[in-house]
Amino acid sequence: MARTTTPRLELRGGGPLAQSRPGSEPGPRKELRVIGHRPQYTGVSDYDPFAPIYDEWAAGMTEDVPFYVELAREADGPIVELAVGTGRVAIPVARETGKRVIGIDLSPAMLKIARERVAEAGVDVELRRGDMRDFELGEPAALVYSPFRALLHLPAWHDRRRVLERVAAALRPGGRFAWNAFVFNPHIAARNDRVARPHPGSETMWEYVEHAPGDNRLDLTAFIGGPGVEPRTTSLWWVTKSEWEGLLDVSGLETEALYRSFDRRPFDDDATEFVWVARRPG
Repeated sequence: MARTTTPRLELRGGGPLAQSRPGSEPGPRKELRVIGHRPQYTGVSDYDPFAPIYDEWAAGMTEDVPFYVELAREADGPIVELAVGTGRVAIPVARETGKRVIGIDLSPAMLKIARERVAEAGVDVELRRGDMRDFELGEPAALVYSPFRALLHLPAWHDRRRVLERVAAALRPGGRFAWNAFVFNPHIAARNDRVARPHPGSETMWEYVEHAPGDNRLDLTAFIGGPGVEPRTTSLWWVTKSEWEGLLDVSGLETEALYRSFDRRPFDDDATEFVWVARRPG
């Protein structure tokens, strides 16, 4: 995963702190600037180091599950999840609908955990290792979805275009493609940039964000036990509304709906999340 220099920590607005060690960090409401931490972004396949902490990291994300479950209920054919991870969404989709879900992911470590979770849950989820940019199906799908901002891990426009083209080829006429992604907000980015904070809902994990505006990239680092401890970094590349619309256009998909949240409120200028539902015409 990413290599980092040894970070030096400062309280925001305060003086330097000693190098972090478990038990020495400030209280949970404090924020820390991490100086000298320079994560190197990884390829779209290199998420194994996040697998052991993924379930705890994603524990606060629950509102997307009913949204994808409802889309799956309406699907009249095969259902596919891209970037299935540990099965956080695929398992409840299969359980609540009684339908089979095909889950695709490139990380062996994520899939290992997903297989364990699927076996424990006793649901019909077929897990496949593969790159979402190259996936193919033997039967046209009624629904393909990609939750938790997974498409933002694709580093370039042509990568996202390849995924949407593969989705369009995999869908039956009238089939749907759904995904969500954050709306880049420069005010939020300025507040969060190069500041380590406790990860919401966790007593052991901290998160640190560093922005690379020239690359539209956000490097997200998880620290385990305290700021600067056991770092593991992943990167996301933010995408604008017009870029998403262009990708849909060139891939042969069309927008069915664009929401600002999973409760299906209409998208507007104050939105902080894209929740897209696209459709293959026909």
